[in-house]
Amino acid sequence: MKEDLLSIGKMAKLNRVSIPTLRLYDEMGLLKPRYVDPDSGYRYYDIHQNARLDMIAYMKELGMSLSEIAEAFQKEDLDMIESLLVQKSEQIHEQIRQLKARHDAVDRAIMSIERYRKSPSTGTISLEFIDQRYIWGIPCSSNFYNSDISSYEKVLLELREALEKNEFRQIHSYNVGTSITKDDYIHDRYIANQIFIFANRHDQNSHVHLQVIESGMYACIYLDRYDDEIMYAEKLKQFCEEHRYQIAGDYICEIMTEFNVFDSEQRSMFMRLQIPISFLKR
Repeated sequence: MKEDLLSIGKMAKLNRVSIPTLRLYDEMGLLKPRYVDPDSGYRYYDIHQNARLDMIAYMKELGMSLSEIAEAFQKEDLDMIESLLVQKSEQIHEQIRQLKARHDAVDRAIMSIERYRKSPSTGTISLEFIDQRYIWGIPCSSNFYNSDISSYEKVLLELREALEKNEFRQIHSYNVGTSITKDDYIHDRYIANQIFIFANRHDQNSHVHLQVIESGMYACIYLDRYDDEIMYAEKLKQFCEEHRYQIAGDYICEIMTEFNVFDSEQRSMFMRLQIPISFLKR
């Protein structure tokens, strides 16, 4: 009897949902009221229908959409529900991977800004131990050292296109490096070899192979103007020669961070030039 039923307001209050939510569930066929007054159109529910509301809430917590829940209720197919949940599990794992990549990128950005604040003044040379790193990149299609920054911008765009094709998130492309081979650098040939991102080991999969830059001692110099790179790279090499440090690998220019929020006309780069070195045994 109608007297034994709950009004839509009481049903909503008991189950901590809104009245519009119950109306939506009715329209979608998720939960039909037990009785609808033909004169007023008011909806009334049986308290035993709380179990269905609990099930809807549970399935929503599992990540199922209302349309998926409605389809599951309509077909009453347990295998279909299991299949949907397997898909949800895969989606959640992918979201976790994306969040982990974003979290790592945020940490790198914080570290870069902190390093910028605490770094020596432009032109100061230091010896630093740098941990093992992972990179992914492409060969430079043109030698931007023979041109202006527009040539570098072109190569950077090519890297970002390659990243997109290989399903890297764009956030990776804000910590970029370029290299010159050891032989070219030693012989004063400024020829851009590779442009790459600094990645994390978990970014590697069957489609993407990361290169490893081994840990070691590096001679480093910091600067904040793109046009000054060659001048400071030559200072860095001269420093190594004066101290009889042996160049042990490729030259790397790492864009530690950029502050383009301050200038919309050009890149405001903070760079670390670095050369892996070894020491002569005495």
